[in-house]
Amino acid sequence: MRAILDRPLNWLWLAVLIYVADFYTKAWASTSLHYGQSIELLPFLNWTLAHNSGAAFSFLHDAGGWQRWFFVGIAVVVSIALIIWMARLPRGSRWLPLSLALLLGGAIGNLHDRIVQGYVVDFIHFHWAGMSFPAFNIADCGITVGAIMLIIDSVFLESRRERLAKSEATSQEPKA
Repeated sequence: MRAILDRPLNWLWLAVLIYVADFYTKAWASTSLHYGQSIELLPFLNWTLAHNSGAAFSFLHDAGGWQRWFFVGIAVVVSIALIIWMARLPRGSRWLPLSLALLLGGAIGNLHDRIVQGYVVDFIHFHWAGMSFPAFNIADCGITVGAIMLIIDSVFLESRRERLAKSEATSQEPKA
């Protein structure tokens, strides 16, 4: 298993897993819940079916329809860029391709909704102490976790990777 995950593009299975989980949970929510209906699971968590024609936090949701194709275009470009980035990572990378795969799976999950329905299906709704957070879905979870991992990578791991690459390069230089 370790050798399989040495190749960054082999992490694409995780993107597929996120997409499939997102697809089936959205299908369940769409057929099992009525739009706007809330079913309490825990004192801070509901299933609430919502449709988001905008981006995060319903940004541009009421823009008149053009935003659908704008967000589709962004998602396609970002998805292609993530695959290219993964392909260019050195063999043996694990943290970075994992984070990129989570981002990719989430992006493709929400892209599918935008293309097919014109909106993204959200259904996981957290609320606490009178505050209500926007509903989200499995794709959004992949995007969020992937983005957090990417931030951790850029803040803590990138400089370590650069130091290791530099030390490997100097150790491979021919001695005079």
